[in-house]
Parts: sequence; C-alpha cells; structure tokens
Amino acid sequence: MKKVYTTALLIFMGSSLNAQSLNDDFESYSVGDYLGDSSPNWTTWSGTTGGAEDVQITDANAHNGTKSIYFSSNSANGGPVDVLLPFGGEHTSGQFSFDSWFFVENGKNGYFNIQGSATAGQIYSMNCNMTEAGELRIDDGSTVVINASYPVGTWFNFKMVVNLNINEWEIFVDNVSVGVFQNVENLIASMDLYPISNSSYFVDEVMFNVVPYVLPNKNGAVIAINETSGLASQEIMPSATIRNLGVQDITSFDLTIDYDGNQIIETITGVSILSYDTYDVDFSQILTLASGTNTISATISNINGVLGDDDPSDDTKNLVLNPIVPAPGKMVLAEEGTGTWCGWCPRGAVMLDKMEDQYHDFFAGIAVHNGDPMVVPLYDDGLNFSSFPTSKTDRGQNLNPTQIENEFYNRIIIPPSAFITNGAYYNEGAGKLYVSVSSDFQTNISGDYRIACALTEDSVTGTGSGYNQSNYYSGGQNGVMGGYELLPNPVPASLMVYDHVARAILPNVNGQANSFPTSVSSGEIHTVSFVFNIDSTWDMSKMHIIGFLIDDDGIIDNAGKATIEEAIANGYLSLEENQIVDQMVKPIYPNPAQQEAYFDINVESAEQVTLIITDMQGRLIVQKDYGVLNGAFKLPIQTELLPNGIYMVNITVGTDRQTQRLIVE
Repeated sequence: MKKVYTTALLIFMGSSLNAQSLNDDFESYSVGDYLGDSSPNWTTWSGTTGGAEDVQITDANAHNGTKSIYFSSNSANGGPVDVLLPFGGEHTSGQFSFDSWFFVENGKNGYFNIQGSATAGQIYSMNCNMTEAGELRIDDGSTVVINASYPVGTWFNFKMVVNLNINEWEIFVDNVSVGVFQNVENLIASMDLYPISNSSYFVDEVMFNVVPYVLPNKNGAVIAINETSGLASQEIMPSATIRNLGVQDITSFDLTIDYDGNQIIETITGVSILSYDTYDVDFSQILTLASGTNTISATISNINGVLGDDDPSDDTKNLVLNPIVPAPGKMVLAEEGTGTWCGWCPRGAVMLDKMEDQYHDFFAGIAVHNGDPMVVPLYDDGLNFSSFPTSKTDRGQNLNPTQIENEFYNRIIIPPSAFITNGAYYNEGAGKLYVSVSSDFQTNISGDYRIACALTEDSVTGTGSGYNQSNYYSGGQNGVMGGYELLPNPVPASLMVYDHVARAILPNVNGQANSFPTSVSSGEIHTVSFVFNIDSTWDMSKMHIIGFLIDDDGIIDNAGKATIEEAIANGYLSLEENQIVDQMVKPIYPNPAQQEAYFDINVESAEQVTLIITDMQGRLIVQKDYGVLNGAFKLPIQTELLPNGIYMVNITVGTDRQTQRLIVE
C-alpha cells in the first residue's frame, strides 16, 4: 500500500475486465511463480508484475492443499510487496461478497485494504488491521468501525458481505458476525494486500462474487444515516443520504427517522435526482442520544407522490447506536503539533474544529504551533513533536490527528481522579490574568501529580507571510479536507483564521512541582494559582483557560476548560488563603450534597438574587428567585429530588453572575 496517487492500474485484458467472480486457491501455480505474471486476475499497485511488488507462490503453509501466498516486511514503511486483486470494475450498487483464509504468525501483523476506485490510491474504502495481539480492527479510512478479535498463529476465515444498495457492510470471522457498519465510501473496486511493518502472514483460498443490480422503473434507497455520533445525552441533528436506484427521476419524497420512541419527518419537493445520484437530507429537528443499544431507522416513502416504489427492500436503512456514556466530570485534552509551513496540517485544524463542535463540554483542544508567528517556544519545545501534524490525546502516544476522536472515546469513559475548575481575576491595567485551578478529588491519590495551565485563543489572524497556510489538499487530489480542497496552496493570510491557538502555558508542559501533598484523600480540594502576562494583541473574548491534572506517569488525568468570562464568574481562589477573592457569593456547601446544600451571600446594597441550575448539557433543571436582598444570608438549595450527577449552579446578584459546580449524590 504505497501512498502514491498518480500511478494508474494496469488495464486488464480478456475476460478479467468483465469478471464478476473469482475462486483462487493457488494450487494451479508452481512454487516460486510470480502471481501477477501467472494470473490475469491479479496485478500490483503500480501494475508492474514479476518484480519486487509481486508476490510469489509458496508451499511453506496452506489452508487447503499445499500452496498459498506469503507477505512479510520488516521495513518501517512496509512493503515492497504490494499486490492488487481487481473486482471487475468500480461497484457502487448490487451485492458483493469476499471470502479468504489468513494465517498471521505469532508476534506479527497482517493487513489489507479495499480500494474504492479503479485507480489505486484515490479512495481507501476500508482498512483491515490484524494486530500481533489478536485484534481485528476495521476502519473506514479514518474511524475504527469494528474492533474484534481473531486467532493468532492458525488459519482463520475472513468474510465480508456488502449490500451496496443500502450501504451495509458486515464482517465475519470463522462464520461468526463481528459487526455491521455503513461506510463513508460505499465503493468497491479492488483489494490491496500489503505487508505493513512487522508483518508476516499467509493468504489462501481467495474468493469474491459480485451480483450487479438491475434498476427497476422507480426506486429510492436510503444508503446512509449521518451525524449520529456523540455521547449519551448529547443532542444531535441527524441527516440521511438517499439514492435514486431506479430509471425514473425522483422529484419529491418523504424521509422519516425513528429513534428511541421519537419520529421526525422531512418532506422534500422540487428536486430532480437522476439515476444513481444521491441527495442529502438535513433534518431540522433535534434528537437526544439515549444510553444503551438502540436502533435508528431512516425510511424513504411517497416517492413522486406515490406511496410505494418498485423495490421496497432498500427503502429503510437501520443503524445500531450505542453512544458512549462519559465518566462524570471528565474532560479530554488533545494537543496538536502544527505549523503554517506544514502542508498536511490543515487536517489537524479540521479535526480540532470537529471535536470542539461535537464534544464541546467534554473536550479541550490546543493547537501547539511550530516555526511560525504563533509559536510558544516553552510549549513547542516541551512537547518536542518530531513530525507534523501529530497529536497527543491526554499525553498518550503520538498519533495522526485523524485518530483524536477514537482516543477521545477511549479516554472519556475513565473516571477522573479530580474535577477541575478554573477561576480567574483580570487586572486589565497591569495586563495580568490571575488564574486558579482547583482540583476536587474524587479518589485517593499518591505520587507526583501536577497541575499545568494553558491559554488558547480562537479567531487568530495575521497579515505577514508567516500566516499563509501551506495546503497539500488544494485541488482535491489528496481528498476532501473540510474545505481546504477548495483553497489555494498556500492559503493566503487574508483567508486564514486560526482556532485553538496556544498562547501560553505555565509553569511548563510538565506542570507545577509540589502541586499537592504526597497523598491526597477523596473529598479534598486543592488549588494551584498562576499569573499570566497578557499580550495586548490577544482578544480576551476569544480565549479559553485550560487547566489540567497530570498523573505521575505523565498522563493527563483530567482537564477543565472555561472562557475568561466564565472563569471570572467562578471566582479566583488565591493559593495562600484558598478563598474566593472579591466575591459576594461563597462556595456551595456541602458539596457533594444529598438532601440540601447552601451558599453564603453578603450583599452590600439591595440587589435582586436569582438561582438557575442546569445539567452538564445546559438544560434547565431548577430556577428560583430569592427576591431583593440586602445583607448577609445563608440560602438553601434543595437537592433531594435531583438525580445523582453534576450540575452547574448560576447565582446572579444584580448584574453580577457566578457559576459553581454542584455534585448531587
């Protein structure tokens, strides 16, 4: 699997061009034969057979009979063998099945991918990784869609059955289904067998079959339900993709989504969808993701004003949703190494934007710039990324930014040791921002845990050439990338707006030494304070404070994110006094609470006092008006009827507002 995008496949001759099926057990070849030279059905990535890219027939191991093909590589980049099995054309409809036997040697990996275009390298419809640990990981080019297991050191059967009409891909291991998914690229053209680093595997008895689809007169199919990922309790606005798999144009239709007892309908008119064309429907109503396993269904009906069509088998698309339930109080931090000089770095910017949009309350992203006007040397040197773009999620291993979401899912379910709250006080005249990062410990800890704090800014622009963004996605030859494919290379500074830009980190990337005592007990709250010098060019209204807790292995345990305004409303806690500075409202107590909680307030002149409690998704739970108060009061908050969880308590005194976090047990 070479990342070469200009090499075309060999044009096949004879019956192979129209072949719709194959069953090859390699028994008809001689040991040592090059497969591409011996068979018109096989070729290589470049189309050059009989050389380093081609695979040879072996009798060292076989599932049935005496012969198979063998792939091995110790090169860091894999290869050089790179064998292609074309499937007789580019298939976008009909039924497809693939069946083969694999033997991955102990301590080694196996790999193949499905290409979606006749020209190799343009579209990766599916990647299949067989790890040395016995994991079978299927991804759709970016996101892992199936994570199963396979037997290492023995032959096993891999089967894939695809209904391209409704974009349903099912994977089987030894005839047991391990998952069903819809593919971003619902296209099939060939299989690419390529030994990645540390690979050693045999392949035998390769079979595929294609059953073409004959278009009826009128037929609308649902091929995808989109925008459904997220966490339990998050709100989504789904979309769906329909396709005209009939001869007759589609001019109108209804599309219905059913999920968790709710039904939403969109009526589409005034369109002209030709045969094989697709149409995306964005729903205007909101659905809330429910915890547990539930099916979401999309059904097309009333096509061109008539209820039925000529093939009801593809009218409904079902997708099983099992959204992840985040651990209470958890926020995941991703730090991405980037630079305006880096032509691949737009992919990192696109991913951070996606994560912020989709997981705002659970995710914090920091773009750590290198070699450009936005660099913060203390941050850049501290993380010391060796390639760009590269990301660390909660300070785990270096990964491609496209993997941030997968790592986010792994980390968001891990209960944090402490909840993190950022407070602030801004002395505008002195140009100083005082930040307090408070850790409310939920478990006992011991060891060298530390607190660090970063400032980020959104909507950053510049006029110099250093703000021009190098862009290898320009023109679309390297795929779609959030609109960068429509922009020039480089993108001029006048068109660039940078988000999540790291502006400062204190005291350094490793955090404040002696942030806590050697041992801390659950229920204790500790605060670490920082003072940032604010550059006059920074837009404080576009900035975030991100405080994070680093464990003694260097992994980020938890993070907290707040705008400057939100942090000021939370109140600045001084390290020495551990008290809120210049605030009329004192911390809520007891916290966690069961039956009732209180807050003390000292109002120096008559002011209206109100309280609003929301859940972590911002939904209103309680609203109370205490009236006009003047003086010192101890005010109650009834919590006995609230479900266990974390709530945001907004207390307004006149025009001043403070937000505190309340835990109900």
